[in-house]
Formats: sequence, C-alpha cells, structure tokens
Amino acid sequence: MDLIVSREADGTWRLSWPGGGARCAVGRNGIVGDKREGDGATPVGAWPLRRVLYRPDRLAAPRTALPVAAIEPDDGWCDDPAHPDYNRPVKLPFAASHEVMWREDPVYDVVVILGHNDDPPVPGLGSAIFLHLARPEYEGTAGCVAVDLPAVLALLEAAGPGDRVVVPAA
Repeated sequence: MDLIVSREADGTWRLSWPGGGARCAVGRNGIVGDKREGDGATPVGAWPLRRVLYRPDRLAAPRTALPVAAIEPDDGWCDDPAHPDYNRPVKLPFAASHEVMWREDPVYDVVVILGHNDDPPVPGLGSAIFLHLARPEYEGTAGCVAVDLPAVLALLEAAGPGDRVVVPAA
C-alpha cells in the first residue's frame, strides 16, 4: 500500500491511502529532491514504513502488522552527520546532536520510522524522517510528514510490511 502526499487546491497537504486519507503537514520549507540535514524540507521519494514507536504512558500500542515498540524516557535519535550513529536510535544522555523521542508535547506519541537514508545512512543527507502526529495548526515539520492521531491509528491498522509513504516532487 502506498500512502501518497499531495497538495490540495487550497494549498494544504493531504496524505491519502486506499480506503482513507487525512490532512497532513510536511516540512516547513516544503518538499525537496535534494534533502540535506537541517534544511526543514520533506524529501521526495518512496519511504518504507519500517516500524512504529509509541508513548505507553499516553496510549496503548497501535494495532498494526508493522513492528511496534514502546518509547522509553531515555530514547533519542542521532542527527549529527559527523557521528557514527547518524540517523540511528540512541540512548540518552548522548553527547552528539540528537532528537529527544520522549517529548513533552504529543508530536511523538506515535512515530512511524520511515526508511529514508537508512541503509546505510549517508552523513548529511537527512535524519529522523518520520511520520508522526501533527501540531494543532498543522505547522510545518523539520522534514517529516505529520497527521492527526485518528488518521495515524487508521492508517496503521491498514498498513503492513512493504507499505510506504510516497512524496512526489512538488
């Protein structure tokens, strides 16, 4: 199954999949074909759904055929291109630049790890590209795709290994 990102006539973004769809947010700087670390853009491509992480103190494990794991308070994700763990999960404290996965806001209450720049990671070509929860006003992300909680739960119920998020050139 492909989950397709598209721009609506009114300028908003949408994520559509067979049998469903929802408003989404993309990178605050739009969509780019040449992704670079820190550019605030969502990369063009077809990114496999690798696995699902969730906050067990806030919700139950999502129902899906994808691998699922609970986020722990000391989970992070390395976004330092100079570090050997670039674009990999890490444990905190962690000296190099990183994302904190256990956030105060709900954005990472459910995170789908996308297979962008991960096999193997190339330093500087982007890290921590996820499908996660949108902020209330669908503000642009740092490069991820974001939807509301009901949408992510619905698409995860339908998703399985081999499915992917497809981001066409804008």
